[in-house]
Formats: sequence, structure tokens, C-alpha cells
Amino acid sequence: MSTATALAARPAARPVSGYVLPARCAKLPLMAAVALLPWLGVLAVSHETPWVVLDLVEFAALLTLDALLRRRDAGALWAGAAAALLLTGDALADIACAGPGHAVLAALVMACCIELPLAAVCLLLGREAALRRY
Repeated sequence: MSTATALAARPAARPVSGYVLPARCAKLPLMAAVALLPWLGVLAVSHETPWVVLDLVEFAALLTLDALLRRRDAGALWAGAAAALLLTGDALADIACAGPGHAVLAALVMACCIELPLAAVCLLLGREAALRRY
């Protein structure tokens, strides 16, 4: 088989479309997991067990995503989706359970400035890891 025939027989590379995150964004899941630790301490001291459990699961999902991204594993797609789902659910639960006044405002600010943007980054990181594998 000639080189031209071999090249023609190979499948065409799949085009990557959409927004591509900068390489430094791959560090965000680990940084977010580390930043979550002091908040977990505050919740534990306040005896907020359901929120501690939810944030521990988020912590585990973020660390899993980071580990899979470092290994360049295609499973990062699912880990990114799981982390995004947990972060979005946490944001919605915070808003729904917040009391009136400043509490709901604080929940909205946390959701719009931290949790939902981090969820979007987790989704994009997982998507990019899966596209690099194919």
C-alpha cells in the first residue's frame, strides 16, 4: 500500500468546534476543591450535616475530574458532567433554602459568580478531554 493510499484510507480528523478553554483553566477543579475545604469546616462546626455531605460529594467530584484530566482520560467527560450537575444542584438548593433578604442575595451572588461559572468550566474541560481522545 502506497503512502498516498494509506493517508486516503485514514479517517478524517474530527474538527473541534466551539469555545476552547485556555490551558490554565485545567487547574480550576483542584483549586476549587482546595478552596472548598475551609467552607466544609465552617459547615461542620455549624452542624449543617446535609450541606457538609453535599459539599463533600462536590469535593470528591472536583478531585476526580482533576485526576482524570491529568491522566488525559476520556472519563473526564463524565466526571465534568457530574461535577457540573452537583454544582448546579447546590446553587439551586442554596437559593431555594435561603431566607429572605440578605440570605437570598448571598445565595444568588454565590450561584452567579462561583458555582454556575465553575459548573460551565467543568463541562467544557470534560468535553475538551473527550474530544482530544478521538
